[in-house]
This record gives sequence, C-alpha cells and structure tokens, in this order.
Amino acid sequence: MNTIGFVGIGRMGSNMARRLKDQGYTIGAVYDIRTDPANELAAELGSTPCKRLSEVTAACDVVITVVTDDAAMRSIFGLSGETDHLLVDSAKKIFINCATISPQCHVDVEKAAHSAGAHSLEACMASSITQAREGTLYLMVGGDEDVFKKVQPIMSHMSTALRHVGGTGQAAKVKALVNMVMNINTAGLAEGLGLGDALGLDLTMLREIFSQTGANSRVLETDGEDMQNREHSCFFSAAHAAKDSGIALSLGRAAGLDLPLAEATKAQYDRMVSAGLGELDKSGIAELTFRGRGKKA
Repeated sequence: MNTIGFVGIGRMGSNMARRLKDQGYTIGAVYDIRTDPANELAAELGSTPCKRLSEVTAACDVVITVVTDDAAMRSIFGLSGETDHLLVDSAKKIFINCATISPQCHVDVEKAAHSAGAHSLEACMASSITQAREGTLYLMVGGDEDVFKKVQPIMSHMSTALRHVGGTGQAAKVKALVNMVMNINTAGLAEGLGLGDALGLDLTMLREIFSQTGANSRVLETDGEDMQNREHSCFFSAAHAAKDSGIALSLGRAAGLDLPLAEATKAQYDRMVSAGLGELDKSGIAELTFRGRGKKA
C-alpha cells in the first residue's frame, strides 16, 4: 500500500505530496482542476498528472484529498451526479480526506465509499504550509479505527501529532471548533494591536507584554508581528477563515447555542472577502482594525 494519489494540490496538498515523496512513498497520480500546477508537480515528483478523477483511483492504493469546501468534496466523490469521480472502480481503495468541511459531508462521503466497497477517513489538519512540508502536521482523524490503523504509517510521516478522535464526522467537529477559537483570537489580537497603535504605543513592546500576560496566545506568536508589519503572505486565507467560522456557527445553531463572538468574527472575515482581501492571510484582519489602513494592504 505504497502508491499514493493526491486530489487538490494547492498550498497544503502539494507540500504533503512532497513530504511523502521524501519519505520514500510513490506518488502515483495527482489531480487538480488547475492543470498547469498539476503538470508541474507531477513532473517534480515523477508522477502522472491525471485528467480524470477515476484515473487517480485506478493508479493508487490510497488517495489523499485536499479540496476547498463541501461542494468540491461532493463533486470529486460523485455525490452531485458526476459520471467521473473517485469512487469509480474503487473497491478496497482508501481515501484520506483532509479538507475542512462540514461533518455531514464527511459522513455522506463515507457512506458512498462503503457502497462502492472502498474506505474513507477524515484527517483534519490543525497546521499550515510549513508543517505540511516538514511532516509536522497536527492531524485529527475520524472514521473506522481498523482503517485508520492500515494507513497510520502514512499519516505518521505527515504529522508529529496524530489523534483518532472517534467516528466519521467527529474530527470535523473538533476542527471547526479549533478554527472558530483561532479566528476569534486572531480578531481579538488585531483589535488589541490596532487600538495600541491608535494610542501611540510601541507595538513591539506591547506584543512582548501580551506574551507575558493573560493576553498571550498562539496567534500572538504566529500573527502578531505580521499584523504590526502588514505582512500578510497567505498561510491560511481570510476566505477560509470565513468559511470555517461559518461551519462552526452552523453547528452552534443546530445545538441551539448563541455564539456572539463567533458571529462577530465571521462578519469581520466576510468584510475582508467583500473588500477583495479574502486571499490575504487571516492576519490581514488587522487591515480592518488599524487606523488608516483599509484596502491599502
């Protein structure tokens, strides 16, 4: 079970593929709706760039998918009526799905995979591009534990923290909450630094004090300096932050909860998307809070 395919070779997928290639795995096939990046990555890895999703399944034992949203996920597995999809002749194949999507979508994909004689796992990532390349992802896995054990060696080469959290859909719930809290922290940090700037405080000094007090957070470490310096190269986009906050809010509504901080944070990221700033890193939310910035980013 050493031949691996990748569907979705954006910032995360391409670096996960490079990591596994470095670890001795054969990357048998790659697919992306953007043909030029797929051709380039295939040439780099000695792989085959596929024009059809069913070709990826045919060429590989394990297929790792990293797509954008529920609609893309349903499409690649043929749940929206597509004739070419990953479940064509897929018996005994294993699909590891790494996108941040709704728990229900993962459940639906697993049911379809079982009907086709295949297996599906969710492997939600709580890390970014650098970790994907270095094999230090934090992976939360949901699905059948026996299937998880079969591909655990592969996922161990992609991660330094690998946790099976339960049945299908459970990992997606955890990931939604991780990103909800991260996004709230990011918005709060942007407001704190933005207000500090407006008050004429030295932001380097302010960040140092934040780091030693109750204002400390992981986001301060990853995003604080970038907010100060307006360096918003994308590791996790504002558009994805908006999408993921929406997933969490949907779960909250279904549970009958009021989540005002999550609501406000999603509204801020929606503002970024509407202003054409959706492809900035999530740290770009500071462009909405610092005086005099706006769309100058």
